[in-house]
Amino acid sequence: MIYTVTFNPSLDYIVSVDNFTCGIVNRTTDEIIFPGGKGINVSMVLKNLGFENTALGFLAGFTGNRIQDLLEEKGVRADFISVEKGISRINVKLRSNEETEINGQGPAIAEADIKKLYEKLDTLSDGDILVLAGSIPDVMPGSMYMDIMRHLQNKDLKIVVDATKDLLVNVLQYHPFLIKPNNHELGEIFGVKIESKADVITYAKKMQEKGARNVLVSMAGDGAVLVAEDGSIFQSEAPKGKVVNSVGAGDSMVAGFIAGYLENGSYEKAFQMGVCTGSASAFSEELATKAEVIALLDSNKKLFIGEQ
Repeated sequence: MIYTVTFNPSLDYIVSVDNFTCGIVNRTTDEIIFPGGKGINVSMVLKNLGFENTALGFLAGFTGNRIQDLLEEKGVRADFISVEKGISRINVKLRSNEETEINGQGPAIAEADIKKLYEKLDTLSDGDILVLAGSIPDVMPGSMYMDIMRHLQNKDLKIVVDATKDLLVNVLQYHPFLIKPNNHELGEIFGVKIESKADVITYAKKMQEKGARNVLVSMAGDGAVLVAEDGSIFQSEAPKGKVVNSVGAGDSMVAGFIAGYLENGSYEKAFQMGVCTGSASAFSEELATKAEVIALLDSNKKLFIGEQ
């Protein structure tokens, strides 16, 4: 079974306004509401690709209830912990001449709530996949990802971590199956600017030296790189298409990689599936569907370069 953890889920309220102007009443031309959060995005894309999974995390209040309902409508199994104080956040994205985001804070997660999460994680079995994705709310320990991996280190799990800075670096000692920084995040860790795929490969290998097994690095319009634990390296240019919505593209890449790996047991196929799934989400108003991913896979075979 695949499990995802989202500590601070949201209702993403995306509004379009022609020529937004501060200080006056603006009328929307379009409105969309999605369940949001990096782990939740991974769960929804995995479901779209035909992989059952369970979304874990924390929900609160009427917004939490709506997130749960939306996930169930999309066929995602949601097993969240209900938090008593506060409400799950609403994130507002304003699309106009410029894009603007306002992100909410989220509920007050207590020690008792964290204990309940550990109880759920204790039920995971050898062979399961666990995805830890996104930021940690201020009300929780900043070491949360590391604490979870230490807690689970005696289980034979494949743990995927999509996080930044210390959240990511601190888990490397527990040998995550996959990490997925982008090139800017990778550079930030080492205090350098990374622009070329050659630089990505160099610093991805340094992440392996610190403990990561597989390092998947997204580079937006410049493609992606995978440095795998078996020594193979795969590169790709970005598939061609019109970017409609970049939110969730990185999470979709993670979901696609997992799906490709489970289908084929091949890092090469997992990489190709990840790249095309991330792009399919970027080219769509909503998250990637299986049909969209297959279409990109079929039309972009020449983009992928690999070396063993």
